[in-house]
Amino acid sequence: MTEQVRTIPVGRRELWAWCLYDFANSSFTTLIVTVAYSVYFVQVVARDLGQDGTAERVWFWGYAISMLIVALLSPSLGALADARAAKRTGLIASTLVCVACTALLFFVQAGDVWLGLLLFAGANIAFDLGFMFCSAFLVELAPPEAMGRISGYGWGLGYAGGLLSLAIAYPLINGGFTEANLPLYRSSFVVTAGFFLLASLPTFLWLQERAVPQPREGLSLWRDAFGRLAQTARRLRQYRDLSAYLIAYLIYTDAINTVIVASGIFANKVLDFSPGDLIIYFLITQVTAGLGAVWFGRLADRIGSKRTISLTLLIWIGLAGCAAVVQTQAQFYAIGLVAGAVLGANQSASRTLVAQFTPVGRQAEFFSFFSVTGKFAAVIGPMVYGEVTAWTGSQRWAILSMAVFFALGLLAFQSVDEQRGRAAAQSVDKS
Repeated sequence: MTEQVRTIPVGRRELWAWCLYDFANSSFTTLIVTVAYSVYFVQVVARDLGQDGTAERVWFWGYAISMLIVALLSPSLGALADARAAKRTGLIASTLVCVACTALLFFVQAGDVWLGLLLFAGANIAFDLGFMFCSAFLVELAPPEAMGRISGYGWGLGYAGGLLSLAIAYPLINGGFTEANLPLYRSSFVVTAGFFLLASLPTFLWLQERAVPQPREGLSLWRDAFGRLAQTARRLRQYRDLSAYLIAYLIYTDAINTVIVASGIFANKVLDFSPGDLIIYFLITQVTAGLGAVWFGRLADRIGSKRTISLTLLIWIGLAGCAAVVQTQAQFYAIGLVAGAVLGANQSASRTLVAQFTPVGRQAEFFSFFSVTGKFAAVIGPMVYGEVTAWTGSQRWAILSMAVFFALGLLAFQSVDEQRGRAAAQSVDKS
């Protein structure tokens, strides 16, 4: 069965609406996953578990399990969205769930380990599903030669959103974990939820669903979804470069996800950054991340996504080694500036490469495979980081272990042929 999309002109407003979702959801990754809630959980919520690495272990395991759930849900929901032309509906629903769970984090206090983990897991699962649905629109909105640039604009706006949300939250978080400031600190989670919701409204209003529903007669909704997944899995040989890329992506994004989740905790516990220091640090790195996403997005259109990704992975290997031996806050600032740039670059180029390897009409389904690969990676890396920290009593060894993941991912990535992968996606499967 040939997949179809409706021919609707793509205007500038709709492109901005798509990019603005990255602006909106960055508040969650910046404040909840990286800067504010992760550190709050380790230092306040789980502090009674001890200072021997147990609190970190619980946090990283909780994060990993939430990613495992996303990995299990993404393929079926992605296929279902394609079958029912429901990417937009899925995007709105998942965003609202994430916003609600994020706001409820306000009620998590010292000792509420299970409540804190469950609410975070609900928010994180919904966030990643929303990211999957939004990314799947890229194939409909941009021609192959412009995908890198548009994806880069999205990531760049995303880091601008992270920058603004950090600035808004700074007065609430700057007082740290003193008893008097804790209510203000927790209110930053509500502010994050409100920022995400308000900034998502243009996406909800202006992003259009172009896919045409393709249900299969006589099949239930879920049987249809899993049937489409099985068909895609059988046809993966046709998309050999997509398959090879997903293996490489599984390895290297493992380290990237872990670095994102661990950076705030590492700075706080190893280098004695205060909550206010963390805000300033990530305010600065957000700027380089945004610039890196835009500049490398343009670079990917000129030299190709493969070369761009390979370059960022080489830099990541060096950064992980430097972070393992860093001694001063100034040195960590320098590492963070470079890390921000290559983070934005890698994420933008990775999304672009998957879009280029994706045939029209199966965007949500193929991006669900992209998403599920990343989420399985987000299971392995944080568990490794948490266990190495607990075994050695030092996060320095844990961050060094991420350099191994970057190197293995770079090696696996060299088998991907970008031109062949794009040609496979553009060929129409009539079967």
